[in-house]
Amino acid sequence: MIVPMKKVFLVMQSKDASSALGDLRAQGLVHVEHQQVPEGKDLQAIQEDLSLIHSAINILSRQEKERPMEEKQDQPLSNWKLTARHIIDVDKRLDQLKEFGRALKNRIISWEPWGDFEPESIRTLSAKGIFVRLYQIPVREIKNLPRNLIVKKIYLASGMANCVVISRQRQDIPYKEITLPKMGLEAMQRRLEEDFRVQGALEKEIKKHVSYLRELIVIKNSLEKELEFYQALKGMGQAATLSYLAGYVPFDAVPRLLEKALTQRWAIKIEKPREEDYVPTLIRNPKWVSIIRPVFKLIEIIPGYREVDISLWFLIFFSVFFGIIIGDAAYGLIFLLLTLWVQIKWGRKVADKSLFFLLYLLSFSAVTWGVLSGTFFGQEWLPQTVKPLLPALRNVTYVQNLCFVIGTVHLSLAHLWRFIRKFPSVSFIAEAGWIAILWGAFFLARMLILGQVFPEYGKWLFVAGAASVIIFSKPKKNLLKGIASGLGNFLLNAINNFTDIVSYIRLFAVGLATVAIADAFNRMAMSIGFNSILSSMASACILLLGHLLNIVLGPVSIIVHGVRLNVLEFCSHLDVKWSGIAYRPLKT
Repeated sequence: MIVPMKKVFLVMQSKDASSALGDLRAQGLVHVEHQQVPEGKDLQAIQEDLSLIHSAINILSRQEKERPMEEKQDQPLSNWKLTARHIIDVDKRLDQLKEFGRALKNRIISWEPWGDFEPESIRTLSAKGIFVRLYQIPVREIKNLPRNLIVKKIYLASGMANCVVISRQRQDIPYKEITLPKMGLEAMQRRLEEDFRVQGALEKEIKKHVSYLRELIVIKNSLEKELEFYQALKGMGQAATLSYLAGYVPFDAVPRLLEKALTQRWAIKIEKPREEDYVPTLIRNPKWVSIIRPVFKLIEIIPGYREVDISLWFLIFFSVFFGIIIGDAAYGLIFLLLTLWVQIKWGRKVADKSLFFLLYLLSFSAVTWGVLSGTFFGQEWLPQTVKPLLPALRNVTYVQNLCFVIGTVHLSLAHLWRFIRKFPSVSFIAEAGWIAILWGAFFLARMLILGQVFPEYGKWLFVAGAASVIIFSKPKKNLLKGIASGLGNFLLNAINNFTDIVSYIRLFAVGLATVAIADAFNRMAMSIGFNSILSSMASACILLLGHLLNIVLGPVSIIVHGVRLNVLEFCSHLDVKWSGIAYRPLKT
């Protein structure tokens, strides 16, 4: 649920503003709303320090991924700024050398057909009246060159001869002249080798500092807290010798703030947020519902303060969607075992265990669907061995119809929620109308896509639903204006109800694709067989590749389709626009 907020105003003497913010930060209750743009030398200096340390951390993080953490340095990190600048300078030098090395390597490749020579010797000969120049000349044109030129073909490429042209006088010819390199081929190769040696030394120098990474991260976190503090301080309003601060506090934290204000002799005002206030969103749910939080963090969405929290329904339907899309008991079991292994190996380092429990739930959902449909690494390879507990899940029409049912129920819940929120206003009747239209669209989808009979009462669902929406969706004192507004609302959204229900067939399509891929690779492996060592190895590789592909692509499909159906289709009917900002109180 979204926790109700109170807007608070605190007033204190300007000389006490910094210490007052320190007390508020220790409490960790107030989400600060700036009264003016925070600016000043202190803020600029902290921001520059943060930029510096962010760059150094990013560089060291790349190195840490490539190799284990180095042992702790003998010397402590006494001057982090000097160390960070050194890391950044070394990394810049390394990037420059890598770029130079790539360019030099390309030059070596382009000059290798010419062979090794000293460009300086050619320049010396020119000073003595012997001109040696390099040209690209069409092969058929060589015979037409002046007789006083000595032409030596070095190599041919696509009908063009790369030639050395020697003459006693400088004589231009109408063909492409190749500019001499600054150094010879052997010198370029020596320079490239030296470049690689220096790169290795620079990389080693950076790796020596990887052990400082954790200390730098601690300093970065401290700087971020310091920046937050000074932004709050510089963002406070000023009036003569007084400073004032505005912000938001959860309703159940107000008594603690009042007690602190009384103790510190601050003036305080508490009120209900106004409509124009941009109130932060704080979501609290039971632990079993909160396991869905990692998904919201991944896609970085937050409902607005005056919207609704869909965590419970997201968790329920996301789990169902996962089971249908993965649709294989073996894959679900693999996900479960992988989650268990990761938790055993690294779980102690993770403070929030909700992701593990979410993955257990999703894996169980996939196992359940796989057992019900008799799908274990595909279906065709063991049709007689493993029989589905619910044979209807092998029927294409039944599963498509089930997807339409799930979609209609899902979207109806959204309008039922709005129905409850709008009651007792008469506009709640319009939500009942949308539910009727949704079920009419459900029967229409079944008729058009599955060829099933459209029921006689289906048209009355459309009629009653349309009438309810047109008359009651935007009731006004002027009946005709209200009906006109309702008609516009109906025309804009009526077709969307049908298309949104049809979009749930993606669950069937993606789930079918998962099984089809597994079956295709199973058939390929079985056609080769296991009659010899070579055939067994080939079949095993095919099976491993095919099922690994499914295991990798399955979760991607969930993110694309399972999240979409919740965040877009469901939330558009619920009128959730994800316009919120997270509640982030000033804290240490």
